[in-house]
Amino acid sequence: MTEQILPETLAVSFADLTPDLVLDAVDSCGMHCDGRLLALNSYENRVYQLALDDAPPVIAKFYRPQRWTDAAILEEHQFVRELVAQEIPVVPALVNATGDSLHQYHGYRFALFPRQSGRAPEIGDAATLEWLGRFIGRIHAVGATQTYHHRPAIDQHTFGIAPRQWLLEHDFIPPDLLQAYTSVLQQALDGIARCYERAGDVAMLRLHGDCHMGNVLWLESGEQAGPHFVDFDDSRMGPGIQDLWMLLSGNRAEMQSQLTDILVGYEDFFDFEPRQLHLIEALRTLRLLHYSAWLAQRWDDPAFPAAFPWFNSQRYWQDRILELREQIALMDEAPLWPV
Repeated sequence: MTEQILPETLAVSFADLTPDLVLDAVDSCGMHCDGRLLALNSYENRVYQLALDDAPPVIAKFYRPQRWTDAAILEEHQFVRELVAQEIPVVPALVNATGDSLHQYHGYRFALFPRQSGRAPEIGDAATLEWLGRFIGRIHAVGATQTYHHRPAIDQHTFGIAPRQWLLEHDFIPPDLLQAYTSVLQQALDGIARCYERAGDVAMLRLHGDCHMGNVLWLESGEQAGPHFVDFDDSRMGPGIQDLWMLLSGNRAEMQSQLTDILVGYEDFFDFEPRQLHLIEALRTLRLLHYSAWLAQRWDDPAFPAAFPWFNSQRYWQDRILELREQIALMDEAPLWPV
């Protein structure tokens, strides 16, 4: 759960990241802002749209200190450039004249991206889902050609065991719920382990990692019509199904239909291992565990209590216990299967 910390990032804080500093940082890259700055919806990092004097607007992403190493960030940038080279519609970090995509200013690390417009895809449309599947298949075909060396994988330890350990060591669980939460958490981890055992030896590859509909922008017309995949900040090694299950929603029959449409396009470019289907509910459970720990680990960032006022209340942890009990039952059911 915890990534290597860079010494030079220990002293900086998002609290000191003022609009003037953001403008000066972008200006230090040779891009001259006209003063218009818009903060975008992001909590893990700080992301801004900036208008330039003589060019289209750019997106500046200031990376959360103490999260990724420089090497881990650059691995992601390289992966996205590989996808661009294969004409896959993703949004790469801009590279300066010396070939750098990661920049530093007053201790802050940041990258610049072209602005990408678009709307959310229509998930109820079979053709749209097939189109999404084709491009995710192409992403995975490229992702399978190399491995990450500086980014952790999505697995039982990083998204399950490590978050549990962190939460229990930092006294976030109310004392009167601690026994119930600890018990259901162990049952959930046992259920996850059984799902992985049923799946067997599933191939790991470089993924988008956070491939929900909010990270897919759809263009209606023109040469670039169709899906554009953005924000590879959570890219990791993991099973391919991780980038597919997050596109599914609704009841079981609806998800089966959606999965069928996605796989029609996906398998045009990359082979799908059916045994990965045993991991869908396990990965969903791991994401829930990871999310609670993620909120807790960021709780000293003033943006988090303001954005998530319901977190760390008695009701929050009661709901998590019920949620995990539901997931435990789902993990023991027959896996979702395309129709």
